[in-house]
Amino acid sequence: MSTEVTHRRRVSAALPDFPWDTLAEVKAKAAAYPGGLVDLSVGTPVEPVDPLIRAALSSVAEVPGYPTTHGTPELRANAVAALARRFGITGVAEAAVLPVIGTKELIAGLPRLLGLGAADLVVIPEVAYPTYEVGGLLAGTRILRADGLTRLGPEKPALIYLNSPSNPTGKVLGVEHLRKVVSFARARGVIVASDECYLGLAWDEPAVSILDPRVCDGDHTGLLAVHSLSKTSNLASYRAGFVTGDPDLVAELLEVRKHSGMMVPFPIQAAMSAALADDEHESVQRERYRARRETLRSALLGAGFRIDHSEAGLYLWSTRDEPCRDTLDWLAGRGILAAPGDFYGPSGSRHVRIALTATDERIGAAADRL
Repeated sequence: MSTEVTHRRRVSAALPDFPWDTLAEVKAKAAAYPGGLVDLSVGTPVEPVDPLIRAALSSVAEVPGYPTTHGTPELRANAVAALARRFGITGVAEAAVLPVIGTKELIAGLPRLLGLGAADLVVIPEVAYPTYEVGGLLAGTRILRADGLTRLGPEKPALIYLNSPSNPTGKVLGVEHLRKVVSFARARGVIVASDECYLGLAWDEPAVSILDPRVCDGDHTGLLAVHSLSKTSNLASYRAGFVTGDPDLVAELLEVRKHSGMMVPFPIQAAMSAALADDEHESVQRERYRARRETLRSALLGAGFRIDHSEAGLYLWSTRDEPCRDTLDWLAGRGILAAPGDFYGPSGSRHVRIALTATDERIGAAADRL
């Protein structure tokens, strides 16, 4: 066996099973229910892409040349303006915006892009989107699940992932919590990467960025904020996102990505630019999710579930105070598929994640079945 093949198998062996591959049996059970499957297991949009964004995509479809890794000046300017307009994030330099091929790609590759390895520690939330762990595994780093800084002891991590609002729990980290993380990281030269994919979907509590002046005092040193257009702009199929923050860190990522050929296609950049310049389509989609959340939340509570956190985001972190796979089976008996909490770490083993990303008709069907 060649060294190349051995290494490839060694890398893949370090990764966990792909979580959704484990749901085949329970999905088949749910799909057999009269009236069909209600799939609330994934956070994928179901509404069509807004015509304004599609027009921007097609308007440059004839352009044959390579796109720039750094993104067009228009895209970067529109990203800076949208961050200020939508979230009150100021002081972002246009040069410190870097489009990425979907934020999952960026999150999974970030430790490697930063040159981390076996000697480095990556800290992820205790209940977390699986890709944070995957990023560390791909780079060969050590990984620690910790929500509190006290668990770190004297050890200095290389990278801390934050996710607020959280996937899967919908928990929101407040200004004071984020300030403590920034202060801790700055004192030790630690990079903080904040996944802010759901920042525009706060329901019960306001959500703030790691780059918010109230959090970082306008100093972005050592901070990266990751933003996705998959959710309220419905651009999951476009693989459209960007990272911003510390200009030096973004420049480092840009240099590695240029050498690697990691470029967002030019038509996608045009679509992103249009989406970032328009708030109306985003507001419309947000209201759809708000209505679906109210319908599902009421139905779950009426069926005896408890909903924890879930102040923001696209999910209801729900429990029947039993092992999550038992709850998954109970829901499948009613034609509903959810995501088991153990996907997200041992602390999630008695919860299920129920997504708001289905049509009004399917959300209504789920509510009736509950």
